[in-house]
Amino acid sequence: MGFIQNIFNSRSNSKVGNFSFFIQDVIGFKPKHLKFYEVAFTHRSLGKKDAKGNAKNYERLEFLGDSMLSSIIAAYLFKEVPSGNEGYLTKMRSKVVSRKHLNELGKDLNLISQLKTQIPTDQFGVNVHGNLFEALLGAIYLDRGYDYCEKFVFSAVIDPYVDIENLEGQVISYKSLLIEWFQKKKHKFNYEIYDDTGNEELRHFAVKLWVNGKVIAKARATSKKKAEEKVSKRAYFAFQKKIEE
Repeated sequence: MGFIQNIFNSRSNSKVGNFSFFIQDVIGFKPKHLKFYEVAFTHRSLGKKDAKGNAKNYERLEFLGDSMLSSIIAAYLFKEVPSGNEGYLTKMRSKVVSRKHLNELGKDLNLISQLKTQIPTDQFGVNVHGNLFEALLGAIYLDRGYDYCEKFVFSAVIDPYVDIENLEGQVISYKSLLIEWFQKKKHKFNYEIYDDTGNEELRHFAVKLWVNGKVIAKARATSKKKAEEKVSKRAYFAFQKKIEE
């Protein structure tokens, strides 16, 4: 019995050790309290709770990490672009911390490989990668404080990816940009959405963008939001010269 128990303990310690090495490799320094990182990679499907009955999963750490990331990026932009007004800084920060960018960061770091869950990881949507990145950031803050959190953001986000000039030219949402321009120019517009199943099993949505009584662009996608953004991007290029005047 003792021999079997020793084997079990050895395997258990090996898993903990592998996780610890993974975290250290990702964040670039040794964690002091591994418990925070374990929660950061625990999905709610496991139903884990602490001694007081509070849920133990990454969702609260995700909230904390999101706030930390936003704060660090805001401070960086404030220092780097002294001429930027509030609106400019807000738009630039949104580009850095966009859901698409966070998902790419989490995916590049292969964070999902450490996720503890009852659900097969291939059934998760793409946002899980960004959620884990934010949760990891929250764990770093609780473990080592703001300075280490900032250090990680600079090494993982700012230094390799943030280029002010490139960011200025990026469009976060073509739909938001178009609506703002339409309203400014007093153009009448309407997104006409309808089901477009066709011969495919997966449900699709088709969108027509009407501007001043004319259909400017059409698009289809697997969600209304994606279809609207897709048709907006196509319409943007139709109006690009006028928008940039």
